[in-house]
Amino acid sequence: MEETELPRLSRRAKIIGAVIAILAVAGLGWLAWDLTHDKSASAQGGAAGGGGAGGGAGGRSGPGGAGGANGRGPAVTVGVATAEKADVPVVLEALGTVTPLATVKVRSQVNGTLQELQYTEGQMVKKGQVLAVIDPRQFEMALQQATGQRMKDEAQLQAARVTLDRYRTLLTQDSIARQDVDTQEATVKQLEATIVIDRANEGTARLNLGYTRVVAPVAGRVGLRQVDIGNYVSTSDTNGVAVITQLSPIDVQFSVAQDSAPALQQNTNAGMAAQALDRTRSIVIDTGSFASLDNQIDTTTGTVKAKARFQNTSLALFPSQFVNIRLNVQTIKGATVVPVAALRHGNNGDFVFVLNAADRTVSMRTVKAGQATVDKVQIVTGLQPGERVITDGADRLRDGSRVILPGDAPGAGGGSRGGASGAGGAGGGRRHGASAAASAAALPEGSPTQSPTQSAAQAPTSAPRMSRRASASAQGNTTAAETAASPALSKGPTPEQRQRMLDAVKDNPEQLDRRKKFLDALDKGDPQALERWQTMQQRRGQGSQGSNNQ
Repeated sequence: MEETELPRLSRRAKIIGAVIAILAVAGLGWLAWDLTHDKSASAQGGAAGGGGAGGGAGGRSGPGGAGGANGRGPAVTVGVATAEKADVPVVLEALGTVTPLATVKVRSQVNGTLQELQYTEGQMVKKGQVLAVIDPRQFEMALQQATGQRMKDEAQLQAARVTLDRYRTLLTQDSIARQDVDTQEATVKQLEATIVIDRANEGTARLNLGYTRVVAPVAGRVGLRQVDIGNYVSTSDTNGVAVITQLSPIDVQFSVAQDSAPALQQNTNAGMAAQALDRTRSIVIDTGSFASLDNQIDTTTGTVKAKARFQNTSLALFPSQFVNIRLNVQTIKGATVVPVAALRHGNNGDFVFVLNAADRTVSMRTVKAGQATVDKVQIVTGLQPGERVITDGADRLRDGSRVILPGDAPGAGGGSRGGASGAGGAGGGRRHGASAAASAAALPEGSPTQSPTQSAAQAPTSAPRMSRRASASAQGNTTAAETAASPALSKGPTPEQRQRMLDAVKDNPEQLDRRKKFLDALDKGDPQALERWQTMQQRRGQGSQGSNNQ
């Protein structure tokens, strides 16, 4: 079966077909873009009403509307602060435990019956003060016995020395043997050694007698009573007679990260100030200084132990109490600081929004943050003292966004209203553009202002949309005129409107105060306030019409 040969297209037909296809694709793309990016009536007026009578040359760049020419969305009301120089303290905070310098469990050093207790529970005692007395009679008798033995041996030593002198005299007369003299000399030395032993025994007895008076080894507070009068106490008792805790001075032991150890080691001799705060960190219990740093790091936690010493004259710090330690490691002099709220965090690091006061815009600037306090943060690089940064409302800002400062008038920085307020433009940008759109929609198909090709291509899409905009513009103009002529505008807002205005800013004291002043001015009949209220109502009516058109 023979195949049918298809006719070949000429080169000219191929080119024409390609051009038609490209134009069709371009037209579909423009149509999709135009439908999804519908311009406002003000923008239509600026495109179609260029050079209109009265100087209303376009909604975006009409005279008096320059703020809207370069605007990037509506202006945002923000709060600002000025970067300044200040001394920033480098503070280290940690949780610590109050540790006394000494905790002594006083035990009896001799066995006996407890005869007296000379302290009360919780009493502050001094070093060497008598706490208890043990029955001393048996130790007095032992001392007398040791003393008598010493005296007896001293008498024997004295007699032996007299005999030795006699033997030495007889030896010179050759009346006694040399052996007798040597024996007597040895006897004297034995008695001398006995006297030394006797004196030691006497000292031990006297020491035991002194131990019957139990004294405080350190100054501090006595705890609860451990034993009662009449009990037999011994050196092996585990509870002892009393427990004394030294309270002044007192230490607080805490742990810091191993990364902070070098800074503490370098500033140990600088006298770093330390504060002990309660668990809420609102009350300073006592003020002291850094004392010492441990000689090794705990490998299980990666921390190193440290101590701060406090005089504790008011006895506010109690042993084993948990406190918060705030240690001032050093102070950075002349640092550039801004409020903490001004510092933002992004994928590329920290940044701030810097205010350009001339055109009321902001610039996003990358910075390097340093030390921070409760309300301030140090900016190491990227910002100079005197520059103004955004603190409130930064969540809605971008690089180049327009802003309104708290002290500005309500219309300042509002570029979206620039085209609508072209200087003296009879029927300015918004109404002029809408009228031009309506005129273009009313032109007959194939009129001189439109080519036949354009009429055929745009009639199915542009004419219905422009007709709707023309009718919406006409309706908006009528509503604006009615609003301007309404007697209610000259009387100010209704009670419901007043309440809504106040409720909208009830969480912002500054804005709430300004709105109350504005309402007071309306009540007094201030012309400027009435004019501002009329402008607000007209703008609100136009905005609601634009929402309905969309």
